Amino acid sequence: MSAVRMLRVPGRHGYAVEFSPYLPGRLACATAQHYGIVGCGTLLILDQNESGLQIFRSFDWNDGLFDVTWSENNEHILVTCSGDGLLQLWDTARATGPLHVYKEHTQEWDPTVGNSLCTFRGHESVIYSTIWSPHIPGCFASASGDQTLRIWDVKTTGVRIVIPAHQTEILSCDWCKYDENLVVTGAVDCSLRGWDLRNVRQPVFELLGHTYAIRRVKFSPFHASVMASCSYDFTVRFWNFSKPDPLLETVEHHTEFTCGLDLSLQSPTQVADCSWDETIKIYDPASLAIPG
Repeated sequence: MSAVRMLRVPGRHGYAVEFSPYLPGRLACATAQHYGIVGCGTLLILDQNESGLQIFRSFDWNDGLFDVTWSENNEHILVTCSGDGLLQLWDTARATGPLHVYKEHTQEWDPTVGNSLCTFRGHESVIYSTIWSPHIPGCFASASGDQTLRIWDVKTTGVRIVIPAHQTEILSCDWCKYDENLVVTGAVDCSLRGWDLRNVRQPVFELLGHTYAIRRVKFSPFHASVMASCSYDFTVRFWNFSKPDPLLETVEHHTEFTCGLDLSLQSPTQVADCSWDETIKIYDPASLAIPG
């Protein structure tokens, strides 16, 4: 593995990190005070250089921030979600508070008008993860504590597919960039499971190796069968589900729960992660330098 670029942020515990799809070297990190139990949260905008990571801007919120994503049509706009059940829309070009704050984050919102477009009901417990399909307009997946993965259609505001994917809470899901029918889930049972949406009776693969709950899973933007996962076991693991021995590499460079993970859209080998140990790290794992 190459040299690690690291930033320690005392008093802030990392929950989510995401590379900018526009600016090479820029990323956002959602953090919380006191492990997210009480206190405030901080959104960090970071830039990397030869000496490491530095803070470009930071924004505070009055509750912990637990997820973050960049806008797909504006390089300065981000959305975060917080423990008080709100969504915040931030403009990184301005060193001020959020542009908008939205209630009931289980809804779909139009930030140009500040109102929800529609509400999707069906899950019977907390929703931990949602992801838009990169292939099918208006289609998204959601993973929940009710042990199901659900596929939704904006056109009908209804659920298309309900998959009883695990027998424990599902904390993360992601859509394969190369296959419109493949979605992966990561759960409290320490397993990753791949689902072919054309036939959901059984997973098309199951990956085992983590020893505690899987907090986040991401498909590679560059290799069709490669993915990464991070866990409460303090590790990040890299997988190729097409191989007989799918575990490619285990990275153990955190001393607390590893909650945030992202793979760069601009570099085929660069990874960012963040942890409750107050650090954010960028690195190039050796396994991603080998074509999948």
